[in-house]
Amino acid sequence: SSGINAEYGGFGRGSKELGCPTANMDEKAVLAASHLSTGIYYGWACVGNGPVLKAVTSVGWNPQYNNDHKSVEVHIIHEFGGDFYGETLRFMFLGYIRDEVSFDSLEALIDRINADVSEGSAALDHHLDLREDPFFTNPV
Repeated sequence: SSGINAEYGGFGRGSKELGCPTANMDEKAVLAASHLSTGIYYGWACVGNGPVLKAVTSVGWNPQYNNDHKSVEVHIIHEFGGDFYGETLRFMFLGYIRDEVSFDSLEALIDRINADVSEGSAALDHHLDLREDPFFTNPV
């Protein structure tokens, strides 16, 4: 496993267009993840000093949106009462779900995101002990 921690900003389309809010990590996080293949990953995430929660993450170019910059976007599988801009988010990469691909429609992308969330969540049930990893408990 490897991890990143950084502040985030965002494109604002995850929750609006896709029903899947994401934390778009800063350049520091993109650089920290540069050794990873592009694609969709699952792992544990923590915002600030909050609880460690299940998450899926996209690393890549987001071909659906023709991004010109590589990005790391974390979707935490949890309903938050608001946003957390400017907070530190830690994400621990634990497994790879699939390659990054472009879809024929927004609906096909949304269906695949939902499948990725289900697959990642189920896989994390086998890694519950890692929620207690020092990566999440040691100060930044």
